[in-house]
Amino acid sequence: MQLTLNEQQTLLQQSAASLFREKAKVGRIRALRDTHDPIGFSRELWTDMAQLGWVGLCLPEAYEGLGLGLSDLCIVLEEAGRQLAPEPWLSTVLLGAQSLMLGGDEAQKARWLPSIARGEALLALAYEEPGNRVELGRVSTSAVRTGAGVRLNGEKLQVFDGHVADALLVLARVDAGHSLFIVEREHPGVSIQRQTRLDGRNAAIVRFHDVELGPDALVGRDGHGRALELLSHVLDRATVGVCAEMLGGATQAFDDTLDYLKTRKQFDVTIGSFQALSHRAARLYIELALARSAVAAAASCADEGTPEELAKLASLAKARCSDAFVQVANEAVQMHGGIGVTDDFHIGFYFKRARAADVLFGDATHHLRRWAALSGY
Repeated sequence: MQLTLNEQQTLLQQSAASLFREKAKVGRIRALRDTHDPIGFSRELWTDMAQLGWVGLCLPEAYEGLGLGLSDLCIVLEEAGRQLAPEPWLSTVLLGAQSLMLGGDEAQKARWLPSIARGEALLALAYEEPGNRVELGRVSTSAVRTGAGVRLNGEKLQVFDGHVADALLVLARVDAGHSLFIVEREHPGVSIQRQTRLDGRNAAIVRFHDVELGPDALVGRDGHGRALELLSHVLDRATVGVCAEMLGGATQAFDDTLDYLKTRKQFDVTIGSFQALSHRAARLYIELALARSAVAAAASCADEGTPEELAKLASLAKARCSDAFVQVANEAVQMHGGIGVTDDFHIGFYFKRARAADVLFGDATHHLRRWAALSGY
């Protein structure tokens, strides 16, 4: 496990930090919300990041990517998390592109991955339904065979960036198993209802009514019945990426709180000099350090380890990051005093992102239990 950045990664971190500070400050979430922006993020910024190679950072060079690892992508994601960037890192890079890269056939990869790397195409993974947030197999969306193809019916919730995705990867039940299908957003029978989330991310409810799909819509040539195995691995990798975002958000909230403690005065002294507050800040620093180590271990395992090892370390990282981010956000609001709950200050955005990210892909309790089970306890 590599705990320090090499020279190339240091330059990547500095470049990402500079771009997000200059073009993507956290305050823009307020403007996107108040103006009811129809996209919910900056297409221009997404194109800029794609031209820098970040969007295709984990994609093979054969598909116009850089061929690097999740450890490198997590560097960019941490900086994105510091500014709570709403760009489609989660939907397109961590979920959509990873699903195709790990499970798609050559034609599907050639069709979509280069366009994703260039920032031209967006994908969304539609897998969540009522009751299956952490149980992938509980799927009511059905794909009934009709000769060589299938007829798709059902509804998906919390489809990240589903309102702007060019195509959807849809998990459906086929016979006694599960399969993943590519469905373009303009396909007849597809209806999309945008959702507004409190954490600044974009999502949608997607409904499928008698959607007729051909055999080329099936993800992977041997994709029938193997979707749950594929998605389990994809979600583990995506969980590590989300943990990097959470680590960035928690670190920025902590840094902003330290700055406030060093400038806010009571009784003619800065409040950071109060022993009770300095002890609380020290505890947060320890939690962040532990979370950072867990994310580094999981990211390294994603690049070099086995799926079994990744499953354990992804759960460990998520449990650590969920607890750390929620604790940092709670304390940040408290230490900011009355202004901590006002919309004029950014700290409230971190609090909301922490609460939403905690339950994304399973909360800390779920992942502690999963880690224990996978570790033989």
